Amino acid sequence: MIGSRHLAFHPSGKFLYTNDESRPAVTVFQVDGGHLKEIQEVPAIPADFTGRDATAEIQIDRKGRFVYVSNRGHDSIAVFSVDQNTGFLTPVQHASTQGKTPRNFSLDPTGEYLFAANQNSDTVVPFKVDPNTGKLTSTGQPIQVPKPVCVLFVKV
Repeated sequence: MIGSRHLAFHPSGKFLYTNDESRPAVTVFQVDGGHLKEIQEVPAIPADFTGRDATAEIQIDRKGRFVYVSNRGHDSIAVFSVDQNTGFLTPVQHASTQGKTPRNFSLDPTGEYLFAANQNSDTVVPFKVDPNTGKLTSTGQPIQVPKPVCVLFVKV
């Protein structure tokens, strides 16, 4: 763990996931009595990607089944499945955000959609989340927003 940017706790409280800003990786920690023990590190980009990349955001779905990480450079959202017993991550997908520099994203309150903010292409792209696999499918309806850097859902 070199440059942690954000943290996401598993709903069970037994595992902590952090994305590394200085290199494209996710580190998994086991949480025990307030102590952290590193148990896994996984790349957030495909092995054949050769460009520069850094992660920006990490989130876990409400049921703790999937972890999502944005990649600036590869311009994707990495999707991982979570082993509920060990907390280990398994890569599922690298979904193109259909824009440049996905700095932030957020799962909507229902968990049915993920909205990716592409800072350098002025779009927020909505994705449908498959409830069984965690995979993302673009809705084909990008939203034009100047320099989006954060996506938040609020009750009104």
